[in-house]
Amino acid sequence: MSGFYAFKVVYGSNPILYIGLTILVFTLFWIFFNVIDELLFFSPILYFYLPDDAIVGFILSTTTALLLGVVVSMNIYLLRNSSFKLDKSVISSSFLTILFSTCASCSSIGFVIISTFGSMGIIATAFLTNYQIPLRLVSISILILALYTVYRRTTNTCSLNYKEYDNSRWK
Repeated sequence: MSGFYAFKVVYGSNPILYIGLTILVFTLFWIFFNVIDELLFFSPILYFYLPDDAIVGFILSTTTALLLGVVVSMNIYLLRNSSFKLDKSVISSSFLTILFSTCASCSSIGFVIISTFGSMGIIATAFLTNYQIPLRLVSISILILALYTVYRRTTNTCSLNYKEYDNSRWK
């Protein structure tokens, strides 16, 4: 089985829907991350500014947005084509990783929110300033784990109806 089998299954089943969904989620989160990181401006004109010290953060946020698009699309495919009812077994860990990877602490909005908490905000802001890149790397690794989980669920979807088989066939 090839390494891209799950992608062929998901994006081959309805290419317009899943590729469009991936592009939509990627675009929305790319815009969100770049506005929050103060790289993309809409006023007075549309302007994108990437200083030299923000290149690593830009690459990591773009990678996060791309992984989010793929993971969301594959999860939507699993939810639509799952034979299970909507319960804990269908809601994979990747939906939680979407929340963790887009956390406010990984961008400058976290600094604004935390700074409202007084002296504890100063400590938290110092922590987030020093560890912003490692936090983004952790969120990317969580998204890769989520992608692996979705991949495994897509490639290992085999359900047997045990009522059709008797015990003599399993000997």
